[in-house]
Amino acid sequence: MYESTTQVRVRYAETDQMNVVYYGNYAQYFEVGRVECIRQLGYTYKDMEASGVMMPVIELNIKYLRPATYDDLITIKTQIRELPKDHKIDFYQEVYNEQGKMLTAGKVHLYFLEMKTWKKTKMPEEMYQRLAPYFEEKA
Repeated sequence: MYESTTQVRVRYAETDQMNVVYYGNYAQYFEVGRVECIRQLGYTYKDMEASGVMMPVIELNIKYLRPATYDDLITIKTQIRELPKDHKIDFYQEVYNEQGKMLTAGKVHLYFLEMKTWKKTKMPEEMYQRLAPYFEEKA
């Protein structure tokens, strides 16, 4: 399993009249978590796109447990629990407040697609090589 964390400070523009993060903004927090998760591997979305592969979201499931509010420092935990063997990848994500309480949990399902044809493809080899060591059996 591969796991990464990143932190974001809630901006005023991300809240509603109740001073609570608008529910739709969690999809953006999840995206920040995924982008930084891949970056922490030493690979980037930009690298992936330069190789001719894109990774669109196919499905997003979110469960809201507690609110985040303006100026909270939130931690986004992102996990890849299975090494992709085909065109699919799942990111499991959780958002925590500064007290360590889980605010939101979700799963994001994405496909690897060839940018020119939009046909399904495998994970770029460079990304696979960087991710594979996290899934090797320990003797």
